[in-house]
Amino acid sequence: MSVTPSTSPAPITLLTGGSRGLGRDTSLALARQGHDVVLTYRSREREAAAVVADIEALGRRALALPLDVARSDDVPAFVERLRAALQGWGATRIDHLVNNAGIGIHAAFADTTREQFDTLVDVHLKGPFFLTQALLPLIADGGRIVNISSGLARFCLPGFAAYAAMKGAIEVLTRYQAKELGARGIAVNTVAPGAIETDFGGGAVRDDAETNAFIASQTALGRTGQPEDIGGVVASLLSPANRWINAQRIEASGGMFL
Repeated sequence: MSVTPSTSPAPITLLTGGSRGLGRDTSLALARQGHDVVLTYRSREREAAAVVADIEALGRRALALPLDVARSDDVPAFVERLRAALQGWGATRIDHLVNNAGIGIHAAFADTTREQFDTLVDVHLKGPFFLTQALLPLIADGGRIVNISSGLARFCLPGFAAYAAMKGAIEVLTRYQAKELGARGIAVNTVAPGAIETDFGGGAVRDDAETNAFIASQTALGRTGQPEDIGGVVASLLSPANRWINAQRIEASGGMFL
């Protein structure tokens, strides 16, 4: 994909799952804040290319690379592709990492299969764990990591036991990463979105009027979330003004289930 030259030095942020939904909005929010963005996609190459074009229209550099975070064995090859891409930009490091890629599987605790459980582990826990580990040599000292969790790690809705368990694990992992990477000046935080109107999980919050109304009625601000409600939160955590925030869980849910 084409790259528009940057007119000024900029932090470089790698964001997984950037072709749609929260990843797309976060990528654009980062570009507006002055970041150059490397985003990953699993299968939506056309959508990823559109996000790259939107970022370039904002005057920042952007690149989309394929990555299935569930395939941990593919991570070393991805890191080498990333290293080569950075060299093309005259860079050797990324400044920030946002572990955003994810899927939703809705199943009652009693009905969750081993296959569903293993898929969620691979995508939401094993994937970001080993991707972040492999990227440590490329993350600049003083950089930041943001892991995406979910409001479901705090409140409970039937059908999300396995998914929420993975997100709870990510929140624990965030604190350990903050502790162990602090010597390099790397801050690590979690952003936990509430219910957002995207195609995630089949798009129920966006497309089902009854679900949408229920979520709005249980939210202090009286509506469901929009993708643009999340990107700015992530971008803010990566700004110099918030360099002292570390090992925290930031819930962006409009006040669900208070």
